[in-house]
Amino acid sequence: MYLDDAGAAPVLPQVAEALGRVPDGNPSSLHAEGRAARAALDAARDRLAAVLKASRTEITFTASGTEAVNLAILGAAHRLPAHATILTWAAEHQSVLAAARHLHAAGHAVTIGPTDHNAAVDLDAIKPGVGLISIGLANNEVGTIQPVAEAIERAHQVGALVHVDACAGPRWIDIPKGADLVSLSGHKLGAGQGGALYVRDGVRIDPQLHGGPQEWGHRAGREDVAAAVAIATAITVCDGQRAARSAAAATQSADLRSTLEDLDGRLTGGADRLPNYATATFATRRGEDMLLALDLAGVAASSGSACASGSLDPSHVLLTMGLSLDEALGSLRLTTGYTTTEAEVTHARAILTAVLARTPTHA
Repeated sequence: MYLDDAGAAPVLPQVAEALGRVPDGNPSSLHAEGRAARAALDAARDRLAAVLKASRTEITFTASGTEAVNLAILGAAHRLPAHATILTWAAEHQSVLAAARHLHAAGHAVTIGPTDHNAAVDLDAIKPGVGLISIGLANNEVGTIQPVAEAIERAHQVGALVHVDACAGPRWIDIPKGADLVSLSGHKLGAGQGGALYVRDGVRIDPQLHGGPQEWGHRAGREDVAAAVAIATAITVCDGQRAARSAAAATQSADLRSTLEDLDGRLTGGADRLPNYATATFATRRGEDMLLALDLAGVAASSGSACASGSLDPSHVLLTMGLSLDEALGSLRLTTGYTTTEAEVTHARAILTAVLARTPTHA
């Protein structure tokens, strides 16, 4: 059973079908194959723009969500006045925080704002002098939905640009209107590949890749038509199915959270969360032990901690939320998807109970 939709959503059948029709050829070429590729790229751009209620010139295709985030933050920051501050928050995705650290190292003024115990941002960090804010649509680790609409209003009141990292969430919830920059990730939408950045008309950003004039001068290099078709198809499907899928996911995740709580897990995330999230920490268990045991039992899940080079790093999100080191190392994230069934959730709950009952604890 696949309960890691937040890690990578399975490729939608509509996307797989659309990819089978992508023509060969370089969309910058003038021959017939090139013109067919250009037509497919233009159609994908129009479809994505329609979902975002934008114009085609406001859509830039990228290779990934991380690239879209970096293009938004670095590209916009390089156009700011020298005295302007870049603001983001401590529980944002690593792509956002890494871009902020890069800017700080280059001499820009950067503020990392605090979050509360649910990973919700503190909007009081938006003050005069801020030139750009970067806020997530929802926290990718615990699912807390951020007050994006209010953040946009407050930021614009002090003259700041707003980047919304919408890589996590648009599969399940709408993106509030009014942002200046919005980044998207294909693999979290069910596209399997690609990324995109909405850049509001009138907002100027510096490219991070230099070469030809592709993507309105925002991103040099041969356009990846297949990736563009994939992400445009995926977000169109999500836009049409979002309400029904979210209602079903909310019931499934509530059942999973109930089981996690019954097993002495401490639930994490706010009450206003993405509907498919069930997250908890277990102070007397290790995340990797639970993941491996669940994997052997046939359940794909994820944890807030990650094994790398033989060392276990605690989640920066959970530590920012005020959890102890042991709690941060014992996190579990279950996220349902579009194809998750009630029978699978019932089976997964039984497996969770059996597995966690025998997973070793630590002092």
